[in-house]
Amino acid sequence: MAGYSGRFAPSPTGLLHAGSLVAALASWLDARAHQGRWLVRIEDVDTPRCTPGAGEQILQQLARCGLVPDGPVLWQSQRGEIYQRALDQLIAQDLAYPCGCSRKDIEAAQTSPTERHRAQVYPGTCRAGLNGKPVRAWRLNLQAVREARSLPTITPWSDRRLGEQTEDVAAAVGDFVLRRADGLWAYQLAVVVDDAAQGVSDVVRGEDLADNTARQIVLQHALGLPTPRYLHTPLVLGSNGEKLSKQNGAEPLDVAAPLQALQQAALALNLPQARSASSVTQALQGWLEAWRTLYC
Repeated sequence: MAGYSGRFAPSPTGLLHAGSLVAALASWLDARAHQGRWLVRIEDVDTPRCTPGAGEQILQQLARCGLVPDGPVLWQSQRGEIYQRALDQLIAQDLAYPCGCSRKDIEAAQTSPTERHRAQVYPGTCRAGLNGKPVRAWRLNLQAVREARSLPTITPWSDRRLGEQTEDVAAAVGDFVLRRADGLWAYQLAVVVDDAAQGVSDVVRGEDLADNTARQIVLQHALGLPTPRYLHTPLVLGSNGEKLSKQNGAEPLDVAAPLQALQQAALALNLPQARSASSVTQALQGWLEAWRTLYC
């Protein structure tokens, strides 16, 4: 695929674990299968949650596993001015507005119980004005974006593994945050701006991030940015049946034996065990052929 560019974008709230290696391996294999480039972005925009030095250690973990980026590493914490320009663009086009609502305000406005692990739907309280409240955050005006960009109410998208998907972003989350009340940049804005800046054509990431996709597509349209193709990989589950994560007790990845760690990641992706491989390089090459058959 001409112009293919993929990326792996870990958050340095800790070191890589078994689940994050699955996403790293999948994105690397997809880039190599398409004869494209593979980039790494350290998503350290949420600075209070980041562990000092974790970003550098993640890069070392990846290198031990033979996963070396094809270009400079991008650090989100260094890109505040870029995100501000994107927000300014949306404000100038009346596609974003200030919000003075607290979490208690949003909770009090809910008309039905919120599902576990899902954010509360923002009801658009400040869309018509702050009514004397101080500015806490900035939100995307979904209604204005739909009208300005002639978008349907239901956002459709196609996943290379999950198939055809749809979401009504207004009903699912409402006007979502672009800049948070603590002054930090929201994940959705940073990801969309950086994917475009890095020329990412294909996003390969864990299935737990699939429900972010519709929001990101709407924001891409709002900013006039291209929409990548998406592939969401199977989740690695912890002993409690929930997604393996740092918050769920995932242990840091042991890369003293990188081939063994990669074997486990390959198993989660339904790739064959590279029992005859004597090196990381040899194993990666074998999985590359299997990836082409399964996912390309």
